Amino acid sequence: MAASGKSPAVELDIDGYPVRISNPDRVYFAARGETKLDLARYYESVGEGIVRALRERPCMLHRFPDGTGGEKVHQKRVPRGAPPWLETVRLHFPRFDRHADELCVTKLADVIWAVQMSTVEFHPWNSRRADTERPDEWRIDLDPMPDCPFDRVRRVAGVVREVLDELGAVGWPKTSGGRGLHVYVRIAPESEFRDVRRAALAFAREVERRAPRDVTTTWWRKDREPDVVFVDYNQNARDHTIASAYSVRGVPEATVSTPIGWDEIDAIDPRDFTIATVPARFAALGDLHAGIDDAVFSLRPLLEWAERDERAGAGDPDPSAGADA
Repeated sequence: MAASGKSPAVELDIDGYPVRISNPDRVYFAARGETKLDLARYYESVGEGIVRALRERPCMLHRFPDGTGGEKVHQKRVPRGAPPWLETVRLHFPRFDRHADELCVTKLADVIWAVQMSTVEFHPWNSRRADTERPDEWRIDLDPMPDCPFDRVRRVAGVVREVLDELGAVGWPKTSGGRGLHVYVRIAPESEFRDVRRAALAFAREVERRAPRDVTTTWWRKDREPDVVFVDYNQNARDHTIASAYSVRGVPEATVSTPIGWDEIDAIDPRDFTIATVPARFAALGDLHAGIDDAVFSLRPLLEWAERDERAGAGDPDPSAGADA
C-alpha cells in the first residue's frame, strides 16, 4: 500500500457516473494499510449487496476524515455541493423541530460518492422513503456484553432461529462487524416505529425465557451480567440505526458486517470477514440476503405477545421509550 498523505485524485467511472476520489492513498485502516481507494474498490466489489441493503433508506454516514485512527463524524445531512444525480430523503425530527435531507442510496455511485466524503460505515433506517414512518425491516441485534464468549452468541442465535421458525418468519443473519450478530426480518410496512419496537421487545423476552442464562433484556447496561447477550430491541426505535449488510466498520482491521448462512454460525469467526476477504466471498457466493424482499412477515403474532406481556404487568424497560427522535 502507498503511504498516507496527499496524492493525486483519481476519477472512477461507476456505471456511467464519474466519482472523484481525492487523496486516494490516504491510509484508512492501520492493521493492513488499506487506503481510501481500497475502500472505494471494496464497495465496488460488493456493489449489488450494499445497494440492496441501503436502497431507498434514509442513511446516516459515519465519516472518518483522517482514517479510522482519527475522529469519527456522524453525519445526517448531505452537504451542499453534492452531485445533481445524488438522491436524498427529507426527515423530520420533532424533538428539535428540525429537518434533515439524508442520503438515499439508489445506485452504486451514491455509495462511492459517500466514500469520497470519507464515509466508512453506512447506517440506514429500517424504513424506506415511500413511508419513512412505517418500517419494513425488523432488526434483531445480539449484542454481547464485554465478557461474553462468541459461543454464547452462537447459542442465542440458535434460539432466535427456533422462535422465528415457530412464527413462520424468515431471518437473514449477518455478522455485526464486531463481536455480535444481527438478524433481519422483512416485514410489511404497516406498523409505526412504536409498534415495531413493541414487537421486537416481545420477541426478545421470549428468547430470554428460553435461554435465561444466556440472554438479558435488561435496559440499563450497569444492571446486566457481564457475560450475557443483550437482545437490543431498541434498535427498532425511530432514528436508531446499525451498520448495514456489507458496511465496513471503523476499526483498524476493516471488519465487515457480512451476510452469513444459518449453517455457518457454528464455524465462523467474525474477525475473518474484512475488506481483504469479503470480495472473494461475494464473488463466489453472491449476496446471501438477495431473497430478503420475497419473505415478508406480519408482526401481528408478536404484537399479540406484546399485549399478553403488558396485561401481565411487564412494563417497558426503557423509561424514555416512545420519545420522538
